[in-house]
Amino acid sequence: MLTTPERPQEPIWLVIIRLLRWHKPEGRLILMIPALWAVFLAASGKPPLPLVGVIILGTLATSATGCVVNDLWDRNIDPQVERTRDRPLASRALSVKVGIVVAIVSLACAAILAFYLNPVSFWLCVAAVPVILLYPGAKRVFPIPQLVLSIAWGFGVLISWSAVTQNLSQATWLLWGATVLWTLGFDTVYAMSDKEDDRRIGVNSSALFFGNYAPLAIGIFFAGTILLLSWLGVVIHLHLAFWISLAIATMGWVWQSLRLRKRHLPNSAYGKMFQQNVWIGFILLAGMIAGSL
Repeated sequence: MLTTPERPQEPIWLVIIRLLRWHKPEGRLILMIPALWAVFLAASGKPPLPLVGVIILGTLATSATGCVVNDLWDRNIDPQVERTRDRPLASRALSVKVGIVVAIVSLACAAILAFYLNPVSFWLCVAAVPVILLYPGAKRVFPIPQLVLSIAWGFGVLISWSAVTQNLSQATWLLWGATVLWTLGFDTVYAMSDKEDDRRIGVNSSALFFGNYAPLAIGIFFAGTILLLSWLGVVIHLHLAFWISLAIATMGWVWQSLRLRKRHLPNSAYGKMFQQNVWIGFILLAGMIAGSL
């Protein structure tokens, strides 16, 4: 009698890496990008390297915390969604107890890094924690949960900028607004791949809220991002390199907005557009650095 050989058990450290989403770096990088925008712009393109290191490690620790908390909230929802059913807590590859421990360790790492920052930045870190912890619950009660995520993303700008200047200026808020709108845009794109599953389960998303107008809404969010970044460039007198990078970003966002108008796009197209926004973010970062010097 033939038997099917059992699949070798995945080492727990690999399961924890999947829990932290470190096998999918796009989501970690796209959180890091606005924080890097802020630290380089606030320092006129030449921030202290130790501070840049703290920002990078801090965003990794914070995003790790956010991922685990999200999966703890959604451990009974994720098995019903095609894209998320294999996540460690959803598939029961890890216990809730292990998930809580990993979340506490990640948050503790972020807290240790926060002590390196000045008091203004430190207290902004503290203010960000409730938003990060409560965001996963927003999809149950708030019609546009991606807005809550966008505000959480925006804290990276406020923390990083104030880490250089010890205050928040008009330029800070222009970059914050651009970050919130950009995040609303790319995360609504991402949400479109889960639209049918979310509707069936009964949770909210911006893709469901805007419905057939989602491509238009995304185009408006990207247009607002371009407007605020342009305003920022004028206010802080960024040079030609920034404007070239913004022109490239604009072409990318226009192309995405037009492509989203096509019906019956495969779900994989939304994920690719999300990944393209990572590249757009880094192109803008390069332009901001070169345009500040």
